[in-house]
This record gives sequence, C-alpha cells and structure tokens, in this order.
Amino acid sequence: MTTHKVFFLSLGCSKNTVDSERLMAQAEASGIIFTDTADEADTILINTCGFIEDAKEESIAETLAAIDKKSEGKIQRVYVMGCLTELYRRELHEEMAEVDGFFGTRELPEILAALGARYREELYDRRSLLTPPHYSYLKIAEGCNHSCSFCSIPQIRGRYRSQPVDQLLREAALLKEAGIKELNVIAQDISMFGYDTMGKSMLNDLVLRLSDMEFDWIRLLYAYPVNFPLEVIDTMRERQNICNYLDIPLQHCNDRILKSMNRGINKVETVRLIETIREKNPDIRLRTTMIAGYPGETREEFEELLEFVEATRFDRLGCFPYCHEEHAPSFALEETITPEEKQERVAELMEVQEAVAEQNNRVFAGKTVKVLIDQIEETTAIGRTEYDAPEVDNECLLSIGDAAVTIGSFCMATITDTTAYELIGRVDR
Repeated sequence: MTTHKVFFLSLGCSKNTVDSERLMAQAEASGIIFTDTADEADTILINTCGFIEDAKEESIAETLAAIDKKSEGKIQRVYVMGCLTELYRRELHEEMAEVDGFFGTRELPEILAALGARYREELYDRRSLLTPPHYSYLKIAEGCNHSCSFCSIPQIRGRYRSQPVDQLLREAALLKEAGIKELNVIAQDISMFGYDTMGKSMLNDLVLRLSDMEFDWIRLLYAYPVNFPLEVIDTMRERQNICNYLDIPLQHCNDRILKSMNRGINKVETVRLIETIREKNPDIRLRTTMIAGYPGETREEFEELLEFVEATRFDRLGCFPYCHEEHAPSFALEETITPEEKQERVAELMEVQEAVAEQNNRVFAGKTVKVLIDQIEETTAIGRTEYDAPEVDNECLLSIGDAAVTIGSFCMATITDTTAYELIGRVDR
C-alpha cells in the first residue's frame, strides 16, 4: 500500500536531523506529503535515538503512542528507523509487533520503498530542512573508528566514512542558495575527516573552501581531541566567517579514567592541546562535555575533575551522568556509583562551571557584539553570538526598542548585563 501522508518525528542529535532531512527530500520527490500533525497523516515514521537512557525512553514512548493511534484506527501504518533499531531490532520486533517495519541507520532506500517512494542517487545532496531557515548542519562524515568504552556509536553507525569533498560543497551550495547564514559542521568526529580517504586530515582544506562560499558563520562541532588538526585554529583566526568556537568533548581529565575510557589521550596532553589552541587563537571559546560517575570513579578522581574544570575555565560545558550502556565496552565494568550519587556529582560539577561561566560572561558587559536572531517574543529578540551553537549554548536577550530586526537577521547589540548563561542588552539602532 502506498503511503501518501506521513507524520515524521525526528528525535535525537543534529546528525539524526540531517538523516531525516535527506529522507524527506527523497520522499517528497516521489510525491509523499509530510504533515504537521499525526492526525492529518495515514502513516507515522519515527527516527529514533539510542545513545543514552533518556533518549531511548523517549523513542520507545513515542513509538508506543504511535501504536496506540494505529490500534484506534487513526492511522494505518507505523514505521521506526534509526539508532534504537540498530541496537535492538530483534527485541523491538518481539515487543512491538504492531510496527509495520523497523529500519536501521543505513537503510534509506528500504525505508523509502516501504513508504511507496523511490531512492534517487542524484538527489543525495538535497535535504528538506527541519531547522529554522537561517541555520543548518553539514554532516561531513558518518560512523566512528574510536572505541571509547562508554559509547555504542561505532556499533550503531559503523566505521568512519568521510563524505567526498565535492559532494559536501554541492550540498553546502544548495544550503547557501536556500538562505542558510550559519553552517554548523558536524560528524561523530570532525578531526578525522579525510584520514580514511586521503591518509591525512582534510578538515582545514574543507573549512577553507566552505569559507570561500561566503556563509556568514561557519561553526565547528564535535572535534575529538586526538589528531585534531591545529592548522584549523590558524584558519579560524584568519577567516572572519569562521566562528571563534570549537566543541571538543573531553569526558574526563584523570589519567586512569581516561585510559579505562580508551580515549587515547592523557591529562598532560589534554592541557597542552587546550593551551596550544588558546595561544593560536586568544579569541576562541571552547565547549566541552564531561562524564561524572564512570565505573570506579573515586571521590579523589572526581575532585580532580572539579579542579580541572575550575582551572581550565571552559566557556561552555555540559556534564552527563555515566550511562551503563549494554552495547558499550564499559558494560563489562562493575557499576560502583549509585544513580543518586552520579546526579549529585553532575550537579556539583555544573555548580563549579556556572561560577566560571558567570565570570567569563562578565567581559561582555558594556561591549557591542554581533548577534544572530533566532526568535522574537513581543519586545524581546532572542539570539546568539558567534560563541554559541544553536540549542545548546548561551542566549542573548535583547530589548528591541524601535530597531528593525527579524528572525534570521544579524544585528549589533550592546550588552548591559550578564548571567552565567545569558547576555542581556539592547539592539542598537
């Protein structure tokens, strides 16, 4: 039976979002219509996330809600795709027999066929954007070759595969044509881009070529600290449209834990890398993520992490409680820390970071900054500086006054006050 109207729910990270956008462009070329609500559709399609417990639970809850709609006769079919299927296809089949089809992360033609659409190779570069019309993501590689003990991504996504540069430039050109002003470069690890195809990092070459395309902002997300190509930091300093921002997930600083995590880097090397990056580009703002409550993490090791975060003064930081993921290597380790203690450690670390962030933000008071407007609510414009990625970082809350601003536009703003996670000010006329 051919599907004509699909309600598509895309869960999880920005990499998943790109997969969903590719699928939509392909399906629409075959006449499939995507609806704004499930009630208008005959089919529900869910692109699931399987990375951490909360994400899995959300994916399962949404699938059960879709099954309920099918059993009530409100829709005819339910399809489930993505990361959760890749990990638990057999179990999902057994537990959710009402689902009409399960598809993994590398089965785009099969999903399209189930919907009554046809995969067309010549449309690979095209995406129907799910982001606001002024920013988007460019996924430069798929999969991961690292074997971090806490992570199941290599099992979900396979080995690292860089996208061909020519294809990425075509895709970027289409995004530019569609009006994208901020291009966020993503992968499981952008540092490794090109190693599998050219035997060396091609990230700097790609960034230069994207910069030449005259996007207003180009942002770099998810750089693994090992093999990070430092020439990119020089390029960032030299090119005005490459944001002075780098997301470099570190996860911990203690040598024993880093070794157990199989991160391929120790504390001394980590500190040296950060110092070098900051020396090369004093204006850079660094984002990182940490994990608290890893199996066997002692109080002393956690306090070392607290001291490291306080001393290193990251501009942006997220912390997650360790998740005992059955498809990850660390599942073989004994969990020694209770869920409550993990959450307490996360809260403790974020309290340290909040004080750092509050001090870091004070340098903006009285300054004029360039802001990209994401939302407008009555007399307030909500936006971001070049130092803030969409959805995860700080916001600028700006009184509009009689200035003319629109969503997706840039403005200059004077900052009058700051908090740990916000800059407050006014749009300059």
